[in-house]
Amino acid sequence: MSLNLQNQPILEIQNLKMYFPVTTGNIFKRQTGEIKAVDDVSFFVKEGETLGLVGESGSGKTTVGKCILQLHQPTAGEITFQGQRIVGMKQNELKQIRKKMQVIFQDPYGSLNPRMTCGDTIGEPLKVHQITKTKKEYQKKIASLLEMVGLSPYMANRYPHEFSGGQRQRIGIARALAVSPNLIICDEPVSALDVSIQAQIINLLESLQKELNLTYLFIGHDLSVIRHISDRIAVMYLGHVVEIADKIELYENPLHPYTKALLSAVPIPDPKIEKNRNRIIIEGELPSPLNPPSGCVFHTRCPISEPNCSKFIPKLQEVKPNHWVSCFLTPGYK
Repeated sequence: MSLNLQNQPILEIQNLKMYFPVTTGNIFKRQTGEIKAVDDVSFFVKEGETLGLVGESGSGKTTVGKCILQLHQPTAGEITFQGQRIVGMKQNELKQIRKKMQVIFQDPYGSLNPRMTCGDTIGEPLKVHQITKTKKEYQKKIASLLEMVGLSPYMANRYPHEFSGGQRQRIGIARALAVSPNLIICDEPVSALDVSIQAQIINLLESLQKELNLTYLFIGHDLSVIRHISDRIAVMYLGHVVEIADKIELYENPLHPYTKALLSAVPIPDPKIEKNRNRIIIEGELPSPLNPPSGCVFHTRCPISEPNCSKFIPKLQEVKPNHWVSCFLTPGYK
């Protein structure tokens, strides 16, 4: 993928692969295969923007996020953050990088230690990175972070079970903000919340982004949420990125057959339009990443596939300004 940008991206992923070995035997383990969770993924994120990473369960979205955070050591590929190559970095170097990139997890209860108070949870990164010097400064910083996410400083001594789901997610956001990061990976941060609470958390994330000049990689599967919060969107299918475009361009002019099918499933509030519009039904089952199809991974379910689609893997290619797609049958694809 070539970068047609005046400013260099804050994060760049090049040919990222993450294969998990499959083994048999209890004592003498023998590898019998590998799960190709992420297979040759490339994209970039510009400073101050929100890139939405969307796809159905099992497409590899969360694995990409964990590779960026170096929670998984990639099988191959490069990850560049603020000009630094971070794959294979030593732990002491990685500690400094992790101050600049943080994560908000999907499960607001599972990501909090039930034995730690809200204040201790938010304050832990301050201690790890030695950001505050005195106890008074430490407590003042925690109070400031709680207020920033719409919670009262008096809640600092409460435990996770004393909060609602939305409040727990606010605590998770405060913890991520504690070290003043530049990039936050939001791993489906609203999917476990009620719809009314989702809107509050999305609005909070947007206001914090403007106030603190944050960059988001927003992982999700709800296309309505992704459209609302993202500037650009990358669509994943079975470990591959199949399309990347500006959100307006992607929703109004999707090019990849999988993207078209995904968008055709999004409900429209107007019953007349909803009744008459053309739905694209994806036939068949999602293939296993343990044994993905040859050639284009979507060809087994694609309504327009041709014989060549099963023989060759289409690379992500820019077919229009800032619109990339990996499909041989797209007009302009060479």
